[in-house]
Amino acid sequence: MRNVVAAVVAGLMWAGTSAEAASYCGAAGFECCPTAACAPMSCYTACKVERQTCYKTVYETCYEPQEYTYDRTVYETCYEDVKQTCYRTVTETAYREQEYTTRRPVYETAYRDESYTVMKPTWEDHVREVSYQVRKPVWEDHVRECRRTVYKPVVETIERECRYTVMERVVETVNQERCYTVMKPVTTYRTVRKDCGSWQTVTECVPGPCVPRFVCDPCGRRVLTMVQLPSRQRCRRVWCPNVVEQQIPCTRMVPQVVRQICPVQVCKMVPRECVKKVPVQVCKMVPQEIVQKIPYRTCRWECETVTKQVPYRVCKMVPEQCTRKVAFQTCKWVSETKTCRIPYCVQKQVPYEVTRRVAKCVPKTVQCTATRMVAKCVPRQVAYTVCRMVPVRVCQPVCGDCCVGGGCSSCLGGNCNSGVQESLKPEAAQEGEDAVPTPEEESLELPTSV
Repeated sequence: MRNVVAAVVAGLMWAGTSAEAASYCGAAGFECCPTAACAPMSCYTACKVERQTCYKTVYETCYEPQEYTYDRTVYETCYEDVKQTCYRTVTETAYREQEYTTRRPVYETAYRDESYTVMKPTWEDHVREVSYQVRKPVWEDHVRECRRTVYKPVVETIERECRYTVMERVVETVNQERCYTVMKPVTTYRTVRKDCGSWQTVTECVPGPCVPRFVCDPCGRRVLTMVQLPSRQRCRRVWCPNVVEQQIPCTRMVPQVVRQICPVQVCKMVPRECVKKVPVQVCKMVPQEIVQKIPYRTCRWECETVTKQVPYRVCKMVPEQCTRKVAFQTCKWVSETKTCRIPYCVQKQVPYEVTRRVAKCVPKTVQCTATRMVAKCVPRQVAYTVCRMVPVRVCQPVCGDCCVGGGCSSCLGGNCNSGVQESLKPEAAQEGEDAVPTPEEESLELPTSV
């Protein structure tokens, strides 16, 4: 008998909690539940990203200016005055007399009679008839019909269907899918290029400088010219690069989503359409034709021929003979004897002294100061960020005491919704936080977006 009573009480409590969960549209189905249902369903492992700033030493090559002194040979040009006797050719002009015979023209003026014809104008008056057409307007009266359509309003009463939507409440049990994330290690390989070159010695030829020297020209005179000295050999070191590709493994934690299906009671509102007839007054525009007579005038043009007499004058050219005297010149040639002076050139040598300056090259040693760039290796600390994936264990809390004593009112405050997170760091990761990364680990930096 006691077992039967206990079973009935448990059934009534289960029915009460189900009704109360349905009254909240299924939103409080798992929070306000018996003690056995409030136990954590499963604990899962999440993952969070931790960033750590590390430093590595980078050596940079910088150049500093350095002054040094060297001797340079400078050639200066000096000049000496030398006197020399030269000869120049002087040309003089002389004259001689010579007789020659010329002919000159003698002009005489004479007259002759010349006849010519002159055209004189003679004017005559005449009259001619000219006909032309004139256009006159003629007006006529007419009447035309103008038809137009006019719309008149007509009011009618009709019934229109008015449709509206009503939301009905429906409770259903659905399967809800819950997801949690599990981290799995994935190893990939990355190609890294490394320069394994070496220094090699290269010999090159440097041409010699140009210096002034005295050289004999084809005439036997000493002339100052620039002569290039023989070239010399110089050795210098050249870096020959040799790039080698290497495969470096890189392991990272990849999140994987695990899905779980749980039954949940959901209360949803289902729309239902209702139809209602409403009387409505409608105004229609009815067309009506109207005929209107409009008077108008038309104009047409008639042609008329008009004749009139136009006077005009005619000019005629009448020839007339005239005589005039024309003067002309006659030419005859007369011979004469004349004497003229003919110039000719006579050359002679005249001595003169010339002072010229002779160039002389004098070497001189001068100390010069130059600046050269000296390479210097300077260390520098460079900061970089390393991202690590740290697993975190998340569990749902147990809310047995709050649900037994006062129902679910104490659970709705938010005490049962917060999860328990526990950071699970591997011992190797905790011990290696303070360790200095090796050059291979520096080249295997994980991107910050993992």
